[in-house]
Amino acid sequence: MPKILYVEDDPNLGYVTKDNLEMEGYEVIHFQDGKEAWKSFTKEKYDLCLLDVMLPELDGFSLAEKIRKQNQQIPIIFLTAKGMQEDRIAGLKVGGDDYVTKPFSIEELNLRIKVFLKRKEVNKEVTEGNGKWKLGDYEFNYDQLSLKSDNKAEQLTHREAEVLKYLCERKHQVIKRDEILTAIWGRDDYFLGRSLDVFITRLRKMLSDDPKIKIENVHGIGFRFTC
Repeated sequence: MPKILYVEDDPNLGYVTKDNLEMEGYEVIHFQDGKEAWKSFTKEKYDLCLLDVMLPELDGFSLAEKIRKQNQQIPIIFLTAKGMQEDRIAGLKVGGDDYVTKPFSIEELNLRIKVFLKRKEVNKEVTEGNGKWKLGDYEFNYDQLSLKSDNKAEQLTHREAEVLKYLCERKHQVIKRDEILTAIWGRDDYFLGRSLDVFITRLRKMLSDDPKIKIENVHGIGFRFTC
C-alpha cells in the first residue's frame, strides 16, 4: 500500500481528501502543519508527498526544500490556490514535481498520484537499453535517477529524470514543447510550460561541464538535444 505524506491545514478538506484517497488504496498520513510533517518525514518512509502551500509553522515551499535535500527521488505534488499563479512556478523551483489547483476533484488528484507511483517500463527500442544512456562525459541511469561523470554525481528528481529520458530518446530531433508536456505531464498549459523551462534550466546546469552537450531552444517550437 503506497504511503502518502499529506499536509493540509484545512481540517475539513484534509479529512475529506484523506478519506477518499484511502478508499483508493493509499495509506495517508495527514498533518495540519509543516513542522510536524517534517518530523514525521525524517522518521517514516513515504512514497509521495502531497503539500499545501500555505501552512502554519513551516510553509509548503520550505518543507519541500527540506524534503528535497534529504530525498531527491520522492515525488512532491503541491496543492495551490486557484488565484495564486506564482505559487505554481515557485513550487517547481524548490523541487516540486507537479501541482494540483484548488478546488480539485479526487479523480484528478488520484490520476496525478498514479502517474508518479506506477513503475515505468524500460523502452525496448532505445539502443542503450536498460534505462541507461552515455551522454558525452556523463552516464545517465533513469532507473536509479542518477547522472554521473568522473567529477561529480547528481541525484535527479523523478520529473528531471523523465524530461532527460524523453530528450535522450529523441537526440538530434526538434521536439515540440506541447509534445513533451503531453507525454510527461499528460496535459499542455501555460504554467506547465513554465515548469518545463525550470526543469530544462536545471538539466543544462547539471550537464554544463561538458560543452558538447546542448539543450537548444528552437524558437517558437521547442528544443533540440545534442551530445
